[in-house]
Amino acid sequence: MFEKVLIANRGEIALRIQRACRELGIKTVAVHSEADREAKYVKLADESVCIGPAPSSQSYLNIPAVISAAEVTDAEAIHPGYGFLSENADFAERVEQSGFVFIGPRAETIRLMGDKVSAKDAMRAAGVPCVPGSEGALPDDPDAVLQIAKEIGYPVIIKAAGGGGGRGMRVVHTEAALLNSVSMTKAEAGAAFGNPTVYMEKFLEQPRHIEIQVLSDEHGNAVYLGERDCSMQRRHQKVLEEAPAPGITQKMREKIGERCADACRRINYRGAGTFEFLYENGEFYFIEMNTRVQVEHPVTEMITGIDIVQQQILIAAGEKLSFKQSDIVLRGHAIECRINAEDPYNFVPSPGRINTFHMPGGPGIRVDTHAYQNYLVPPHYDSMIGKLIAYGDTRQQAIARMRIALSEMVVEGIKTNVPLHSDLMNDAAFHLGETSIHYLEHKLGISSK
Repeated sequence: MFEKVLIANRGEIALRIQRACRELGIKTVAVHSEADREAKYVKLADESVCIGPAPSSQSYLNIPAVISAAEVTDAEAIHPGYGFLSENADFAERVEQSGFVFIGPRAETIRLMGDKVSAKDAMRAAGVPCVPGSEGALPDDPDAVLQIAKEIGYPVIIKAAGGGGGRGMRVVHTEAALLNSVSMTKAEAGAAFGNPTVYMEKFLEQPRHIEIQVLSDEHGNAVYLGERDCSMQRRHQKVLEEAPAPGITQKMREKIGERCADACRRINYRGAGTFEFLYENGEFYFIEMNTRVQVEHPVTEMITGIDIVQQQILIAAGEKLSFKQSDIVLRGHAIECRINAEDPYNFVPSPGRINTFHMPGGPGIRVDTHAYQNYLVPPHYDSMIGKLIAYGDTRQQAIARMRIALSEMVVEGIKTNVPLHSDLMNDAAFHLGETSIHYLEHKLGISSK
């Protein structure tokens, strides 16, 4: 086992990784920007290193600075968390070349799954169902592009091969708009991701977003930990998540889960990962794989009893999974609300100082946050200040507990999206389950663009 791990991230996930390390008896190194010097996880770490000014490009995305911090502190491994460098294959490669262990997949696996075209090709080969679409990247021939769209059937969606986070995609409803949309998406993809390659898929009208959590070690063992429903989102950004997904039967879960686990074995996957699907009319369609820990991993931990972050560390240290698929039993239901420093309805960020901070408690309540009273929420990073998770024996109990917890939460000095979450806990359609990825935008009357 590692003696010291460097955490190459910030915010609640940095604290979450730190706690997992401390439980395993591992010392931690916190890297931080000048803006995060007073952060809770920095104070709690065994060692801390400032790696640059507030802008993430000069700190959390500064690969040489992160590597140097690992060198001067004699860390053995680096955990990237999520966001920032977590799915940067060049970073994973540099970490390993510098003599450290990257707590995540190998660089070649990140590259394979980071390119949406190669990822879909790999999944098709593994028998994982994909959304009907172009076989690979769109050709340069306009007539060929028009023919592909005609065969798929409108509406279609143009996606950047190197995209992510809801960026680099455009829905096209008519043939007249197709070629211009392709050109615009290519230009945006080249500017945003350094890769102008795009592909085309059938645009599903009312799908749900369901994902499968997997763990896979270096010894050929892979398991799936059930599914999460992440359909409540706006502009492709998730707002709340739950596990298990309403309406998914054990038979359906086993069918798609086994295919995901088998895909992990085929591509020699290492660590924790998530297969993301669109789900419509009883069918799963693969869209991408996240080769890192997800923001919403706590809901899976709550219903399985498995610490996903610790498993990442154990796998990276070369250990075998200590459980088989038959050992994994889903119990109860969990819901996670992302608590963001933003206006609850127009989503404008609300950085500033928190002058009153009270977190809820009670049976089945978990709070993952790095914030505290008098904490200054910086304007430089993502607006999420924490996650509120409610667990119950049933979905109805989890919703009831979340409703109570939200009513007890007090965050003053900044705006948060707690009122939106309270509204959703009383929403009739949410109570019924199976709301599509477009539901929240329709409810709020906002565009998905």
